[in-house]
Amino acid sequence: MIAFFVIKQYERAVVFRLGKVDGPARGPGLILIAPFVQRINRVSLRIVTLPIESQGIITKDNVSIDVSAVAYYRVKDPVRAVVAIESVEEAIGQIAQTTLRAVVGRHTLDETLSETDVINQNIREILDVQTEEWGVEVTIVELRDIQLPENLKRVIARQAEAEREKRAKIIAAQGEALAAGELAAAADVMMAHPLALQLRNLQTLVEVAVDKNSTVVFPAPLMSTIAELGAFLERESKTASELPAAPTRSRNGDLVAP
Repeated sequence: MIAFFVIKQYERAVVFRLGKVDGPARGPGLILIAPFVQRINRVSLRIVTLPIESQGIITKDNVSIDVSAVAYYRVKDPVRAVVAIESVEEAIGQIAQTTLRAVVGRHTLDETLSETDVINQNIREILDVQTEEWGVEVTIVELRDIQLPENLKRVIARQAEAEREKRAKIIAAQGEALAAGELAAAADVMMAHPLALQLRNLQTLVEVAVDKNSTVVFPAPLMSTIAELGAFLERESKTASELPAAPTRSRNGDLVAP
């Protein structure tokens, strides 16, 4: 008597003859076995998604966090996956939880939040070494969620806000420094070319006139204005002193020369 079994494309059949493995894994397709003497154990070669439950972990800087992850693995050697271990999925789940706690516990909180790629790689390498003898390959491990305590979330939010304020103040200070440098350069140019200041004054008048104001304030250098006013008064007094005195009349009405 012969029994027929159809093995799917993603499966392999490990055949046991009287309790012993009968050659390498068979399939896919149709396979023939002798009933009562041989039996088969089907093994899937597809990638399996294994969620890793949330683990309470204390980081290197003594912060308590909850971390969950997900692992992907597949069977490379069906015979070893059946003979070497009773339940591949349960074994990988348990060892993945232990490895997750061990790896994350070696990092600080900042490293855990910023270097997830490194942590994922470390966990995958450790799992891959330990599961190799079971004929299983761990392809990907990803940290899925990191839960922080509420008080720590508030502290991180304040820290981020302070960091943004610091950057804003630094940028404003750099802008003031650049503006001061440009103003100093402009002052040097105007000192070397006095006409440039007058052109700037005319440009200011044009800008003010756009707003259609009824009052126009004309900017002028204060010290030069005072000097020009003093020179004007001096010229006027000098001119007045040089003019001839007007003739006067005596008591009897005659003109008298000064």
